[in-house]
Amino acid sequence: MEWVYIKDMKKYIGQKVEFRGWLWNKRASGKIAFLQLRDGTGFVQGVVEKSTLGEEKYAKVKKLKMESSLIVRGTVVEDQRSPVGFELHIDDVEIIHNPEEDYPISKKEHGIDFLMEHRHLWLRSRRQFHILKVRHEIIRAIREFYNNNGFTLVDTPIFTGSIGESAGNTFEIDYFDYGKVYLAQTGQLYLEAAAMALGKVYNLGPTFRAEKSKTRRHLIEFWMNEAEVAYYTHEDNMKLQENLVSYVVKKVLENASENLVALGRDISKLEKIEAPFPRITYTEAIKLLNKKGSDIKWGEDLGADDETMVAEDFDKPVIIEKYPKSVKAFYMQPDPENPDVVLCDDMIAPEGYGEIIGASERIWQEDVLIERLKENNLPVEEYQWYLDLRKFGSVPHSGFGLGIERTVAWICGLKHIREAIPFARTLYRVYP
Repeated sequence: MEWVYIKDMKKYIGQKVEFRGWLWNKRASGKIAFLQLRDGTGFVQGVVEKSTLGEEKYAKVKKLKMESSLIVRGTVVEDQRSPVGFELHIDDVEIIHNPEEDYPISKKEHGIDFLMEHRHLWLRSRRQFHILKVRHEIIRAIREFYNNNGFTLVDTPIFTGSIGESAGNTFEIDYFDYGKVYLAQTGQLYLEAAAMALGKVYNLGPTFRAEKSKTRRHLIEFWMNEAEVAYYTHEDNMKLQENLVSYVVKKVLENASENLVALGRDISKLEKIEAPFPRITYTEAIKLLNKKGSDIKWGEDLGADDETMVAEDFDKPVIIEKYPKSVKAFYMQPDPENPDVVLCDDMIAPEGYGEIIGASERIWQEDVLIERLKENNLPVEEYQWYLDLRKFGSVPHSGFGLGIERTVAWICGLKHIREAIPFARTLYRVYP
């Protein structure tokens, strides 16, 4: 008898199979029991009859607690009433482990603090299962996009002596005799070096921001995909971002639409996500916000509420470009037509999900970069290797960073980013 995963059981209608997994719920009445089973690939109902199983085994089945681990054998039977189109009629049950205690996360309602405290168990629930499956498809699509477009994966370091964003939100670590180093806020600077060797490069890994933020959009540790391309202009960069996001949404709809529907996501909104995306300048965004009643002034950075107000007017991600250099990172190329702004952009997801991409053309002239480092009170000597990139064969180049969890939250339609990552690290959460 073949061991078959739930995701493949449709191919075995009318055949006997072996299932290995867990019991996530059950109900029994007299001579029949209905077992809700899961195995990491899906959920299915198993039907057990006392007359088939025998009195002794059936009695043990009735005593099973939630999250018992089981091996069951039975016949896959078509059932149009089932959400998956079939159920499993069980002939035999082998109990691997029946917990002694009641499962902490039962059918009753629990507060979010309780669920986060039991995140290691909460992951087993239907909702979390579907979210993590979508996350998997998003990451797979990202890697596929770059592979299809001639990019090389470059794994950038977690420990760094060079601050990539702001010194005020870094985690410092004593690094043996070297002194202070930081957990990486970004791998971008290292990707720039790799782009000068390989042309088109990307990474995908964890990054860290020591921001004392408690908003629904922020994590302390999060995963980011970054890309960098030699000779790419600001315009090339924006097109690359549009194409990546369009591709990811398309692939998720192809491969994980059932998961999205199970989460209650309105996929008709995602079906509209196709390049090109609308674009406005920062200056136009300020005018739009002022028209809507905001008192934001030119020169101030856009906050989460501002981004939401701008996005209300669009049913696709909107690209806001050319921010004031005073609110952006030191490495962004000034606009030759207006040196007060830089050749950068933020991509804002629709439906109030905020910024999912930050991007820019990078400064490629050594003297301009040194000037910007000094303006930002950053130690020039710590960036000597970064300046070397401008000394030897410097070229215009551009790149961006895509936040994985914010993208997951948007595509899944989640209210809070903490569900978009298996184990969230927030201001007050490092357990489990």
